[in-house]
Amino acid sequence: MSEHILPAEPVRFIAPIIQDNPTGWGPTELPDQFRDMPYQPFSKGDRLGKISDWTVVQDKKYANKYASQFGAGSSYAYYHDEDESTFHLVDTTRVQKPPYQRGRARGQRGRGARGARAPGGMTTLNKQRDRKLGKRWGQRGAPMKIRDASVTVRPTWVTIEDMDFPRLAKLSLPGIKEGEDIVCCGTLEYYDKAYDRVNVKHEKPLQRIDRIFHTVTTTDDPVIRRLTKTVGTVYATDTILATIMCCTRSNYSWDIVIEKIGDKLFLDKRDNTEFDLLTVNETSVEPPTDDGNSINSPRNLALEATFINHNFSQQVLKLGSGEPKYKFPETNPFVSEEEGEVASVGYRYRKWDLNNGVVLIARCEHDAVMQGPQNETQFLTIKALNEWDSKLANGVEWRQKLDTQRGAVLANELRNNSCKLAKWTVQALLAGSDQIKFGYVSRAQVRDNSRHVILGTQQFKPHEFAAQINLSMDNAWGILRCIIDICMKQKDGKYLIMKDPNKPLIRLYDIPDNTFESDASEESGDEPIDTPFAPLYSYGNAKRI
Repeated sequence: MSEHILPAEPVRFIAPIIQDNPTGWGPTELPDQFRDMPYQPFSKGDRLGKISDWTVVQDKKYANKYASQFGAGSSYAYYHDEDESTFHLVDTTRVQKPPYQRGRARGQRGRGARGARAPGGMTTLNKQRDRKLGKRWGQRGAPMKIRDASVTVRPTWVTIEDMDFPRLAKLSLPGIKEGEDIVCCGTLEYYDKAYDRVNVKHEKPLQRIDRIFHTVTTTDDPVIRRLTKTVGTVYATDTILATIMCCTRSNYSWDIVIEKIGDKLFLDKRDNTEFDLLTVNETSVEPPTDDGNSINSPRNLALEATFINHNFSQQVLKLGSGEPKYKFPETNPFVSEEEGEVASVGYRYRKWDLNNGVVLIARCEHDAVMQGPQNETQFLTIKALNEWDSKLANGVEWRQKLDTQRGAVLANELRNNSCKLAKWTVQALLAGSDQIKFGYVSRAQVRDNSRHVILGTQQFKPHEFAAQINLSMDNAWGILRCIIDICMKQKDGKYLIMKDPNKPLIRLYDIPDNTFESDASEESGDEPIDTPFAPLYSYGNAKRI
Protein backbone atom coordinates (compact mmCIF):
# COMPACT_ATOMS: atom_id res chain seq x y z
CA MET A 1 0.00 0.00 0.00
CA SER A 2 1.67 3.09 -1.11
CA GLU A 3 1.67 6.28 0.88
CA HIS A 4 0.30 9.33 -0.72
CA ILE A 5 2.00 12.61 0.23
CA LEU A 6 -0.49 15.34 0.30
CA PRO A 7 0.67 18.65 -1.03
CA ALA A 8 1.40 21.29 1.68
CA GLU A 9 -1.30 23.76 2.28
CA PRO A 10 -0.16 27.17 1.04
CA VAL A 11 0.58 29.80 3.75
CA ARG A 12 -1.91 32.56 3.74
CA PHE A 13 -0.62 36.10 3.51
CA ILE A 14 -2.52 38.46 5.76
CA ALA A 15 -2.19 41.93 4.41
CA PRO A 16 -1.55 44.54 7.17
CA ILE A 17 -3.87 47.42 7.62
CA ILE A 18 -2.24 50.30 5.86
CA GLN A 19 -3.32 53.78 6.87
CA ASP A 20 -3.04 56.06 3.93
CA ASN A 21 -1.98 59.58 4.85
CA PRO A 22 -2.12 61.65 1.67
CA THR A 23 -1.39 64.94 3.44
CA GLY A 24 1.64 63.86 5.50
CA TRP A 25 3.49 60.83 6.85
CA GLY A 26 2.89 58.36 9.68
CA PRO A 27 -0.33 56.82 11.01
CA THR A 28 -3.53 58.79 11.11
CA GLU A 29 -5.06 56.85 14.01
CA LEU A 30 -3.68 55.70 17.36
CA PRO A 31 -2.71 51.97 17.35
CA ASP A 32 -4.93 49.71 19.47
CA GLN A 33 -2.18 48.71 21.90
CA PHE A 34 -1.57 52.36 22.79
CA ARG A 35 -5.18 53.48 22.79
CA ASP A 36 -5.82 53.61 26.58
CA MET A 37 -2.24 54.41 27.65
CA PRO A 38 -1.78 57.88 29.25
CA TYR A 39 0.84 60.11 27.63
CA GLN A 40 3.11 62.51 29.47
CA PRO A 41 5.62 64.64 27.56
CA PHE A 42 9.29 64.30 28.49
CA SER A 43 12.69 65.48 27.34
CA LYS A 44 15.66 63.26 26.63
CA GLY A 45 17.75 65.69 28.64
CA ASP A 46 15.73 65.13 31.84
CA ARG A 47 17.65 63.58 34.73
CA LEU A 48 16.39 60.14 35.78
CA GLY A 49 15.80 59.95 39.53
CA LYS A 50 16.02 57.19 42.06
CA ILE A 51 13.25 55.16 43.64
CA SER A 52 13.75 57.32 46.74
CA ASP A 53 16.05 60.32 46.79
CA TRP A 54 16.11 62.06 50.18
CA THR A 55 18.68 64.66 49.08
CA VAL A 56 15.82 66.62 47.54
CA VAL A 57 14.34 67.02 51.02
CA GLN A 58 17.62 67.79 52.77
CA ASP A 59 19.21 70.21 50.32
CA LYS A 60 17.09 73.01 48.89
CA LYS A 61 19.84 73.81 46.42
CA TYR A 62 18.89 70.74 44.37
CA ALA A 63 15.11 70.94 44.84
CA ASN A 64 14.55 70.82 41.05
CA LYS A 65 17.17 68.16 40.43
CA TYR A 66 14.76 65.73 38.75
CA ALA A 67 12.16 68.20 37.47
CA SER A 68 11.14 67.95 33.80
CA GLN A 69 11.47 70.93 31.52
CA PHE A 70 7.82 70.29 30.50
CA GLY A 71 6.64 70.76 34.07
CA ALA A 72 5.28 68.30 36.57
CA GLY A 73 2.74 65.86 35.11
CA SER A 74 0.09 63.85 36.95
CA SER A 75 -0.50 61.13 34.36
CA TYR A 76 1.49 58.55 36.30
CA ALA A 77 0.76 59.88 39.79
CA TYR A 78 -0.23 57.31 42.41
CA TYR A 79 -3.65 57.67 44.06
CA HIS A 80 -4.70 55.50 46.96
CA ASP A 81 -8.44 55.35 47.61
CA GLU A 82 -8.49 53.12 50.67
CA ASP A 83 -9.18 54.59 54.10
CA GLU A 84 -5.96 55.10 56.08
CA SER A 85 -7.36 57.07 58.99
CA THR A 86 -6.24 54.36 61.39
CA PHE A 87 -2.62 54.48 60.20
CA HIS A 88 -0.12 56.49 62.27
CA LEU A 89 3.58 56.97 61.60
CA VAL A 90 5.74 56.73 64.70
CA ASP A 91 8.98 58.74 64.58
CA THR A 92 11.57 57.27 66.94
CA THR A 93 14.56 59.34 65.83
CA ARG A 94 16.24 61.56 68.41
CA VAL A 95 16.23 65.29 67.84
CA GLN A 96 19.81 66.51 67.55
CA LYS A 97 20.54 69.47 69.81
CA PRO A 98 23.26 72.08 69.22
CA PRO A 99 26.49 71.41 71.13
CA TYR A 100 25.95 74.22 73.65
CA GLN A 101 22.51 72.85 74.58
CA ARG A 102 23.94 69.38 74.95
CA GLY A 103 26.47 70.69 77.44
CA ARG A 104 23.79 72.55 79.36
CA ALA A 105 21.65 69.39 79.59
CA ARG A 106 24.58 67.40 80.95
CA GLY A 107 25.16 70.05 83.59
CA GLN A 108 21.48 69.99 84.61
CA ARG A 109 21.50 66.21 84.96
CA GLY A 110 24.62 66.45 87.05
CA ARG A 111 23.11 69.06 89.33
CA GLY A 112 19.90 67.06 89.76
CA ALA A 113 21.45 63.67 90.40
CA ARG A 114 24.77 64.39 92.03
CA GLY A 115 23.77 67.59 93.78
CA ALA A 116 21.40 65.63 96.04
CA ARG A 117 24.16 63.25 97.13
CA ALA A 118 26.93 65.79 97.60
CA PRO A 119 25.43 69.26 97.98
CA GLY A 120 27.92 72.07 97.51
CA GLY A 121 31.03 70.62 95.95
CA MET A 122 29.66 68.76 92.92
CA THR A 123 27.14 71.48 92.17
CA THR A 124 29.95 74.03 92.06
CA LEU A 125 31.95 71.81 89.71
CA ASN A 126 28.98 71.48 87.39
CA LYS A 127 28.49 75.26 87.32
CA GLN A 128 32.14 75.75 86.42
CA ARG A 129 31.84 73.14 83.66
CA ASP A 130 28.73 74.85 82.29
CA ARG A 131 30.53 78.20 82.21
CA LYS A 132 33.43 76.62 80.33
CA LEU A 133 31.08 74.98 77.84
CA GLY A 134 29.25 78.23 77.29
CA LYS A 135 32.52 80.05 76.68
CA ARG A 136 33.87 77.28 74.44
CA TRP A 137 30.88 77.35 72.17
CA GLY A 138 30.92 81.14 71.96
CA GLN A 139 27.47 81.51 73.56
CA ARG A 140 25.89 81.42 70.13
CA GLY A 141 22.48 82.06 71.57
CA ALA A 142 23.55 85.44 72.97
CA PRO A 143 22.60 88.58 71.03
CA MET A 144 25.24 90.24 68.86
CA LYS A 145 27.14 93.04 70.54
CA ILE A 146 26.36 96.50 69.19
CA ARG A 147 29.56 98.06 67.89
CA ASP A 148 30.45 101.72 68.34
CA ALA A 149 30.95 104.06 65.39
CA SER A 150 34.49 105.23 64.68
CA VAL A 151 33.31 108.85 65.06
CA THR A 152 30.28 110.40 66.72
CA VAL A 153 27.82 111.72 64.16
CA ARG A 154 26.82 115.29 64.99
CA PRO A 155 23.36 116.77 64.43
CA THR A 156 24.81 119.34 62.01
CA TRP A 157 26.01 116.65 59.61
CA VAL A 158 23.89 116.05 56.53
CA THR A 159 23.60 112.57 55.03
CA ILE A 160 24.20 112.68 51.27
CA GLU A 161 24.02 109.04 50.29
CA ASP A 162 23.99 105.49 51.68
CA MET A 163 25.92 102.92 49.65
CA ASP A 164 25.09 99.35 50.61
CA PHE A 165 27.60 96.57 50.07
CA PRO A 166 25.51 94.38 47.70
CA ARG A 167 25.35 97.25 45.21
CA LEU A 168 29.02 98.13 45.65
CA ALA A 169 30.01 94.49 45.11
CA LYS A 170 28.49 94.61 41.61
CA LEU A 171 30.52 97.62 40.43
CA SER A 172 33.36 97.16 37.97
CA LEU A 173 35.89 99.43 36.28
CA PRO A 174 38.00 97.23 33.98
CA GLY A 175 41.01 98.25 31.95
CA ILE A 176 42.88 100.28 34.60
CA LYS A 177 46.56 99.99 33.74
CA GLU A 178 49.52 99.61 36.10
CA GLY A 179 50.41 102.76 38.00
CA GLU A 180 53.08 105.07 36.62
CA ASP A 181 55.88 106.15 38.95
CA ILE A 182 56.25 109.91 39.41
CA VAL A 183 58.52 110.17 42.46
CA CYS A 184 60.43 107.41 44.31
CA CYS A 185 62.10 108.04 47.64
CA GLY A 186 63.39 106.25 50.73
CA THR A 187 65.87 103.51 51.58
CA LEU A 188 65.16 99.78 51.62
CA GLU A 189 67.10 96.98 53.29
CA TYR A 190 67.50 93.45 51.96
CA TYR A 191 65.42 90.52 53.13
CA ASP A 192 67.27 87.79 55.06
CA LYS A 193 66.40 84.51 53.33
CA ALA A 194 67.37 82.58 56.47
CA TYR A 195 63.86 83.28 57.73
CA ASP A 196 62.46 81.16 54.89
CA ARG A 197 63.83 78.14 56.77
CA VAL A 198 62.12 78.94 60.07
CA ASN A 199 59.53 76.36 61.12
CA VAL A 200 57.71 75.18 64.24
CA LYS A 201 60.61 72.99 65.37
CA HIS A 202 63.12 75.79 64.76
CA GLU A 203 61.14 78.85 65.86
CA LYS A 204 62.70 82.25 66.43
CA PRO A 205 61.70 84.73 69.12
CA LEU A 206 60.27 88.02 67.88
CA GLN A 207 62.58 90.88 68.79
CA ARG A 208 61.65 94.41 69.74
CA ILE A 209 63.43 96.69 67.26
CA ASP A 210 63.64 100.37 68.12
CA ARG A 211 62.70 102.05 64.83
CA ILE A 212 60.29 104.78 63.83
CA PHE A 213 57.38 104.27 61.42
CA HIS A 214 55.76 107.24 59.73
CA THR A 215 52.02 107.16 59.02
CA VAL A 216 51.56 110.59 57.50
CA THR A 217 48.18 111.44 56.03
CA THR A 218 47.67 112.75 52.50
CA THR A 219 47.55 116.52 53.03
CA ASP A 220 50.53 116.46 55.43
CA ASP A 221 52.75 114.80 52.82
CA PRO A 222 55.19 117.38 51.36
CA VAL A 223 55.65 115.39 48.13
CA ILE A 224 51.89 115.25 47.47
CA ARG A 225 51.63 118.97 48.18
CA ARG A 226 54.29 119.52 45.55
CA LEU A 227 52.56 117.26 43.02
CA THR A 228 49.15 118.96 43.39
CA LYS A 229 50.53 121.95 41.45
CA THR A 230 51.34 119.92 38.34
CA VAL A 231 49.50 116.59 38.16
CA GLY A 232 46.43 114.77 39.44
CA THR A 233 42.86 115.44 40.53
CA VAL A 234 42.47 112.90 43.38
CA TYR A 235 45.09 112.40 46.11
CA ALA A 236 45.37 109.64 48.73
CA THR A 237 47.65 107.06 50.36
CA ASP A 238 47.68 103.33 49.69
CA THR A 239 46.19 102.61 53.14
CA ILE A 240 43.22 104.91 52.51
CA LEU A 241 42.67 103.50 49.01
CA ALA A 242 42.83 99.91 50.26
CA THR A 243 40.27 100.69 52.98
CA ILE A 244 37.83 102.05 50.40
CA MET A 245 38.51 99.36 47.81
CA CYS A 246 37.96 96.52 50.31
CA CYS A 247 35.09 98.17 52.18
CA THR A 248 32.63 95.39 51.28
CA ARG A 249 34.67 92.95 53.42
CA SER A 250 34.79 95.18 56.51
CA ASN A 251 32.67 94.72 59.64
CA TYR A 252 34.21 97.31 61.98
CA SER A 253 33.51 101.01 61.63
CA TRP A 254 36.06 103.36 60.02
CA ASP A 255 35.95 106.82 58.50
CA ILE A 256 37.81 108.90 55.92
CA VAL A 257 37.69 112.67 55.53
CA ILE A 258 37.27 113.96 51.96
CA GLU A 259 37.94 117.58 51.06
CA LYS A 260 36.84 118.99 47.71
CA ILE A 261 38.63 122.08 46.44
CA GLY A 262 37.72 123.06 42.88
CA ASP A 263 38.17 119.99 40.69
CA LYS A 264 40.47 118.23 43.21
CA LEU A 265 39.68 115.70 45.95
CA PHE A 266 41.89 115.01 48.99
CA LEU A 267 41.27 111.79 50.92
CA ASP A 268 42.58 111.99 54.51
CA LYS A 269 42.47 110.07 57.75
CA ARG A 270 41.75 111.90 60.99
CA ASP A 271 44.57 112.59 63.45
CA ASN A 272 44.98 110.49 66.61
CA THR A 273 42.64 107.72 65.49
CA GLU A 274 42.93 103.95 65.25
CA PHE A 275 42.84 103.98 61.45
CA ASP A 276 46.34 102.50 61.10
CA LEU A 277 45.80 99.75 63.65
CA LEU A 278 45.34 96.24 62.26
CA THR A 279 42.11 94.44 63.06
CA VAL A 280 42.13 90.89 64.44
CA ASN A 281 39.47 88.30 63.53
CA GLU A 282 37.24 91.06 62.15
CA THR A 283 35.42 88.75 59.74
CA SER A 284 35.24 85.75 62.07
CA VAL A 285 31.87 84.20 62.87
CA GLU A 286 32.58 85.05 66.50
CA PRO A 287 34.88 88.13 66.60
CA PRO A 288 36.58 89.10 69.87
CA THR A 289 34.14 90.66 72.32
CA ASP A 290 36.09 90.90 75.61
CA ASP A 291 36.07 94.18 77.50
CA GLY A 292 38.80 96.81 77.28
CA ASN A 293 40.84 95.52 80.24
CA SER A 294 41.35 92.08 78.74
CA ILE A 295 44.40 91.30 76.61
CA ASN A 296 41.96 89.76 74.11
CA SER A 297 39.76 92.82 73.66
CA PRO A 298 39.47 94.01 70.03
CA ARG A 299 41.50 97.15 70.75
CA ASN A 300 44.34 95.42 72.60
CA LEU A 301 44.48 92.71 69.95
CA ALA A 302 44.76 95.43 67.28
CA LEU A 303 47.63 97.06 69.15
CA GLU A 304 49.33 93.69 69.53
CA ALA A 305 48.94 92.87 65.81
CA THR A 306 50.37 96.25 64.79
CA PHE A 307 53.27 95.81 67.21
CA ILE A 308 53.99 92.35 65.75
CA ASN A 309 53.82 93.60 62.15
CA HIS A 310 56.21 96.49 62.70
CA ASN A 311 58.80 94.36 64.51
CA PHE A 312 58.52 91.38 62.16
CA SER A 313 58.95 93.55 59.05
CA GLN A 314 62.27 94.83 60.44
CA GLN A 315 63.60 91.67 62.09
CA VAL A 316 63.58 89.65 58.85
CA LEU A 317 65.96 92.14 57.19
CA LYS A 318 69.75 92.04 56.99
CA LEU A 319 70.42 94.55 59.73
CA GLY A 320 73.78 96.13 60.31
CA SER A 321 75.85 99.10 59.18
CA GLY A 322 77.88 97.01 56.74
CA GLU A 323 74.89 95.42 54.97
CA PRO A 324 73.96 96.71 51.49
CA LYS A 325 70.88 98.90 51.05
CA TYR A 326 68.73 99.88 48.11
CA LYS A 327 68.25 103.64 47.76
CA PHE A 328 65.62 105.40 45.68
CA PRO A 329 66.57 108.65 43.89
CA GLU A 330 65.14 110.84 46.65
CA THR A 331 65.46 110.54 50.42
CA ASN A 332 62.67 109.80 52.86
CA PRO A 333 60.60 113.04 53.01
CA PHE A 334 59.47 112.48 56.62
CA VAL A 335 62.83 112.06 58.35
CA SER A 336 63.94 114.83 60.69
CA GLU A 337 67.23 115.27 62.49
CA GLU A 338 65.71 114.86 65.95
CA GLU A 339 64.33 111.40 65.23
CA GLY A 340 66.15 108.15 65.77
CA GLU A 341 66.57 105.24 63.37
CA VAL A 342 63.84 105.03 60.73
CA ALA A 343 62.32 101.77 59.54
CA SER A 344 63.18 100.33 56.15
CA VAL A 345 60.64 101.80 53.74
CA GLY A 346 60.47 102.91 50.14
CA TYR A 347 57.78 105.24 48.83
CA ARG A 348 56.42 105.26 45.29
CA TYR A 349 54.20 108.17 44.32
CA ARG A 350 52.20 106.72 41.46
CA LYS A 351 49.65 107.94 38.94
CA TRP A 352 46.57 106.14 37.54
CA ASP A 353 44.23 107.36 34.83
CA LEU A 354 40.67 106.46 35.89
CA ASN A 355 39.14 107.90 32.67
CA ASN A 356 36.90 110.94 32.20
CA GLY A 357 39.60 113.30 33.41
CA VAL A 358 40.06 111.60 36.82
CA VAL A 359 43.77 111.18 37.57
CA LEU A 360 44.67 109.50 40.87
CA ILE A 361 47.91 110.22 42.73
CA ALA A 362 48.77 107.95 45.67
CA ARG A 363 51.72 107.27 47.96
CA CYS A 364 52.50 103.54 48.05
CA GLU A 365 55.03 101.64 50.16
CA HIS A 366 57.55 98.81 49.89
CA ASP A 367 59.00 97.18 53.00
CA ALA A 368 62.17 95.57 51.63
CA VAL A 369 64.01 94.23 48.58
CA MET A 370 65.66 90.91 47.74
CA GLN A 371 67.62 89.31 44.93
CA GLY A 372 65.50 87.28 42.50
CA PRO A 373 66.47 84.04 40.71
CA GLN A 374 68.21 86.01 37.92
CA ASN A 375 69.81 88.43 40.42
CA GLU A 376 67.14 91.01 39.63
CA THR A 377 65.90 93.32 42.39
CA GLN A 378 62.48 92.34 43.70
CA PHE A 379 60.41 94.65 45.88
CA LEU A 380 58.63 93.13 48.87
CA THR A 381 55.58 93.81 51.00
CA ILE A 382 56.10 92.13 54.38
CA LYS A 383 53.18 91.42 56.73
CA ALA A 384 52.62 89.18 59.76
CA LEU A 385 49.64 87.02 60.70
CA ASN A 386 49.41 86.48 64.44
CA GLU A 387 47.93 83.73 66.59
CA TRP A 388 46.58 84.88 69.96
CA ASP A 389 44.38 82.09 71.35
CA SER A 390 43.29 79.37 68.95
CA LYS A 391 40.57 78.10 71.32
CA LEU A 392 38.90 81.48 71.73
CA ALA A 393 39.38 82.25 68.04
CA ASN A 394 37.84 78.90 66.93
CA GLY A 395 40.96 78.32 64.87
CA VAL A 396 43.55 75.62 64.35
CA GLU A 397 46.64 75.36 66.53
CA TRP A 398 49.57 76.60 64.46
CA ARG A 399 52.19 74.57 66.33
CA GLN A 400 50.39 71.37 65.33
CA LYS A 401 49.30 72.23 61.78
CA LEU A 402 51.64 74.86 60.35
CA ASP A 403 54.41 72.55 59.13
CA THR A 404 52.13 69.78 57.84
CA GLN A 405 48.91 71.60 56.84
CA ARG A 406 49.86 75.18 56.09
CA GLY A 407 46.99 75.47 53.62
CA ALA A 408 44.49 74.80 56.41
CA VAL A 409 46.07 77.50 58.57
CA LEU A 410 45.98 80.03 55.74
CA ALA A 411 42.39 79.12 54.87
CA ASN A 412 41.38 79.74 58.47
CA GLU A 413 43.11 83.13 58.41
CA LEU A 414 41.36 84.00 55.14
CA ARG A 415 38.06 83.25 56.83
CA ASN A 416 38.75 85.18 60.04
CA ASN A 417 40.75 88.09 58.57
CA SER A 418 39.38 88.44 55.06
CA CYS A 419 39.32 92.25 55.14
CA LYS A 420 42.85 92.66 56.50
CA LEU A 421 44.38 90.25 53.99
CA ALA A 422 42.50 91.87 51.11
CA LYS A 423 43.78 95.33 52.12
CA TRP A 424 47.35 94.06 52.32
CA THR A 425 47.01 92.53 48.86
CA VAL A 426 45.58 95.73 47.39
CA GLN A 427 48.44 97.74 48.91
CA ALA A 428 50.99 95.36 47.38
CA LEU A 429 49.28 95.59 43.97
CA LEU A 430 49.10 99.39 44.10
CA ALA A 431 52.78 99.64 45.01
CA GLY A 432 53.79 97.14 42.33
CA SER A 433 55.48 94.74 44.77
CA ASP A 434 56.91 91.60 43.19
CA GLN A 435 56.24 89.44 46.25
CA ILE A 436 54.15 89.62 49.39
CA LYS A 437 55.68 87.78 52.36
CA PHE A 438 53.60 86.57 55.28
CA GLY A 439 55.05 85.67 58.65
CA TYR A 440 53.27 83.39 61.10
CA VAL A 441 53.81 84.81 64.59
CA SER A 442 52.31 83.34 67.74
CA ARG A 443 52.33 84.18 71.44
CA ALA A 444 55.02 82.36 73.40
CA GLN A 445 52.39 81.87 76.11
CA VAL A 446 48.65 82.20 75.49
CA ARG A 447 48.11 84.56 78.43
CA ASP A 448 51.13 86.77 77.68
CA ASN A 449 50.68 89.26 74.82
CA SER A 450 54.16 90.81 75.16
CA ARG A 451 56.34 87.86 74.03
CA HIS A 452 56.02 86.21 70.61
CA VAL A 453 57.79 83.67 68.39
CA ILE A 454 58.07 83.36 64.60
CA LEU A 455 56.85 79.92 63.47
CA GLY A 456 57.27 80.24 59.71
CA THR A 457 57.01 82.36 56.57
CA GLN A 458 55.26 82.11 53.21
CA GLN A 459 55.36 84.22 50.07
CA PHE A 460 53.01 84.83 47.14
CA LYS A 461 52.89 86.91 44.01
CA PRO A 462 50.26 89.59 44.68
CA HIS A 463 48.24 88.90 41.51
CA GLU A 464 48.12 85.16 42.23
CA PHE A 465 47.18 85.70 45.87
CA ALA A 466 44.44 88.15 44.84
CA ALA A 467 42.92 85.46 42.62
CA GLN A 468 43.22 82.94 45.45
CA ILE A 469 41.25 85.12 47.90
CA ASN A 470 38.70 86.09 45.23
CA LEU A 471 39.79 89.73 45.16
CA SER A 472 38.74 91.56 41.98
CA MET A 473 40.69 94.72 41.22
CA ASP A 474 38.06 95.67 38.64
CA ASN A 475 35.51 95.76 41.45
CA ALA A 476 37.95 97.62 43.72
CA TRP A 477 38.52 100.32 41.10
CA GLY A 478 34.77 100.46 40.48
CA ILE A 479 34.03 101.16 44.16
CA LEU A 480 36.67 103.89 44.29
CA ARG A 481 35.46 105.50 41.08
CA CYS A 482 31.84 105.44 42.32
CA ILE A 483 32.76 107.35 45.50
CA ILE A 484 34.93 109.80 43.54
CA ASP A 485 32.08 110.54 41.11
CA ILE A 486 29.61 111.16 43.94
CA CYS A 487 32.02 113.53 45.72
CA MET A 488 32.92 115.37 42.52
CA LYS A 489 29.24 116.29 42.05
CA GLN A 490 29.13 118.02 45.44
CA LYS A 491 29.96 121.65 46.13
CA ASP A 492 33.36 122.60 47.54
CA GLY A 493 33.70 121.67 51.19
CA LYS A 494 34.49 118.89 53.64
CA TYR A 495 32.84 115.45 53.63
CA LEU A 496 33.16 112.28 55.66
CA ILE A 497 32.63 108.71 54.52
CA MET A 498 31.99 106.24 57.34
CA LYS A 499 31.33 102.51 57.53
CA ASP A 500 28.18 101.92 59.56
CA PRO A 501 29.24 100.00 62.70
CA ASN A 502 26.37 97.50 62.55
CA LYS A 503 25.11 97.49 58.94
CA PRO A 504 26.80 96.48 55.65
CA LEU A 505 26.89 99.97 54.15
CA ILE A 506 28.98 103.12 53.98
CA ARG A 507 27.47 106.57 54.41
CA LEU A 508 28.62 109.91 52.99
CA TYR A 509 28.12 113.00 55.17
CA ASP A 510 28.42 116.70 54.40
CA ILE A 511 30.21 118.17 57.44
CA PRO A 512 31.17 121.76 58.40
CA ASP A 513 34.58 122.92 57.22
CA ASN A 514 35.96 123.39 60.74
CA THR A 515 35.09 119.85 61.90
CA PHE A 516 37.99 117.94 63.56
CA GLU A 517 40.22 121.02 63.60
CA SER A 518 39.67 122.62 67.02
CA ASP A 519 38.79 119.52 69.04
CA ALA A 520 40.41 116.62 67.26
CA SER A 521 41.33 114.93 70.52
CA GLU A 522 37.74 115.02 71.75
CA GLU A 523 36.35 113.80 68.46
CA SER A 524 38.58 110.76 68.35
CA GLY A 525 37.07 109.52 71.62
CA ASP A 526 40.32 107.74 72.50
CA GLU A 527 41.04 106.73 76.07
CA PRO A 528 44.48 106.42 77.64
CA ILE A 529 46.09 103.17 76.62
CA ASP A 530 47.57 100.92 79.28
CA THR A 531 49.17 98.06 77.37
CA PRO A 532 52.71 96.87 76.59
CA PHE A 533 52.29 98.58 73.22
CA ALA A 534 51.47 102.09 74.49
CA PRO A 535 54.68 103.60 72.98
CA LEU A 536 53.59 102.28 69.59
CA TYR A 537 50.42 104.33 69.74
CA SER A 538 51.59 107.55 71.31
CA TYR A 539 53.51 109.18 68.47
CA GLY A 540 50.65 110.13 66.10
CA ASN A 541 52.15 110.33 62.63
CA ALA A 542 55.47 108.85 63.76
CA LYS A 543 55.21 105.57 65.65
CA ARG A 544 58.15 104.20 67.58
CA ILE A 545 58.47 100.50 68.20
